[in-house]
Amino acid sequence: PEPPEGGWGWVVMLAAMWCNGAVFGIQNSCGVLFVSMLQLFGGSEDKQMTFKTAWVSSLSMGMVFFCSPIVSIFTDLFGCRKVAVIGAAVGFVGLLSSSFVSTIEPLYFTYGVLFACGCSFAYQPSLVILGHYFKKRLGLVNGIVTAGSSLFTVSLPFLLRLLIDSVGLYNTLRVLCILMFVLFLAGFTYKPLVSHAKDKEGGKKAKFRFPPKKKICNFSVFRVPSYRIWAFGIPAALFGYFVPYVHLMKHVKDRFSDNVPEEVLLLCLGITSGVGRLIFGRIADYIPGAKKVYLQVASFFFIGLMSMMIPLCHVFGGLIAVCLFMGLFDGCFICIMAPIAFELVGAQDVSQAIGFLLGFMSVPMTVGPPIAGLLRDHLGTYDVAFYLAGVPPLIGGAILCFIPWVHERQKLKARAKPVDGETTEKMLENENILVSDTTQKPVKETESGV
Repeated sequence: PEPPEGGWGWVVMLAAMWCNGAVFGIQNSCGVLFVSMLQLFGGSEDKQMTFKTAWVSSLSMGMVFFCSPIVSIFTDLFGCRKVAVIGAAVGFVGLLSSSFVSTIEPLYFTYGVLFACGCSFAYQPSLVILGHYFKKRLGLVNGIVTAGSSLFTVSLPFLLRLLIDSVGLYNTLRVLCILMFVLFLAGFTYKPLVSHAKDKEGGKKAKFRFPPKKKICNFSVFRVPSYRIWAFGIPAALFGYFVPYVHLMKHVKDRFSDNVPEEVLLLCLGITSGVGRLIFGRIADYIPGAKKVYLQVASFFFIGLMSMMIPLCHVFGGLIAVCLFMGLFDGCFICIMAPIAFELVGAQDVSQAIGFLLGFMSVPMTVGPPIAGLLRDHLGTYDVAFYLAGVPPLIGGAILCFIPWVHERQKLKARAKPVDGETTEKMLENENILVSDTTQKPVKETESGV
């Protein structure tokens, strides 16, 4: 059946919005937690403490994406609701256990692995379930949902700083557990919709029928050349992406001491990221086919440029301007991930296509911040780290430029000579979806009297 385009879907959208906020609000505010961990566990004797502490936040963000291919398989097997609820419960346990450690090493498991894996299992179903309830408004709804992380990124740094100063790091982590408990309750709203007539006819037996191996691990998405380029170009761009989120607070303390409110920078990142997600999410609905990728190319170009400009800012106002631009294009990059995946592989395979991509993203996002911390320990400054962090986004953006050309060429080949039936079917299916959407649009406008 066609998605209802509303109804209970609005409740699902709010639950998914909370999920994005709770998961990435905490992850993006890791700079505040990083400084607190460094003060609590660090010592003057250990010259590599910045490197060791950076692994906690970096491993956490990396594991959120590393688990994604597995989460996509579990989501296909057991449904969005069960996976999201269990994931939130695991994340709650991981965050709570992190508040009882006495050294930095146990945090690698409790915060970096257990909490992050729970977040991953709670996060990905929130993306998949939206496609059950929305189709024509999917771009707009994705923008609203992903803006949830911006709202939390804006408010959490100030709340965390206030809590850490008043009750300490351990009790702050226990307060954050409230966000995960609400996320646990929100997962119950992911009411599944019957998508196939066979499932309806099969009744309860169909629910427990184990799908074929090919369906569980759907590697056929890699037969689409444009998806292969996308799955390589995005990770290549992300080696420096997470570095500012982890190290910017410490860099500001090193350069300006305690004379400036460094949390304002995360506020700027969060506000403009939310604005960027709403604006570019809507713009993406009007850009045809794989040309949506050019938005990501532009976003990587500006993210890389802004990262290189961080060391050049010797005035705090300059850093604010850099963060405003960086947040805007960060929002652009995030909000059009799902629409591009739909264009490249089609709706049938989008869940695992996103899962594989997020899994590939985990490696550069995990490795980047510790390398930046190592450079800081050896050089005594973050300048070189931020310069180097700006290079991968420029390279990755250049790689993505080839996708629209390859995608169009593949569609022409599919029409002329269908060598690979499965790949041809995917390409033509994507084209049919595009044609149907553009033909339905004038009808909708006529009915509404516009």
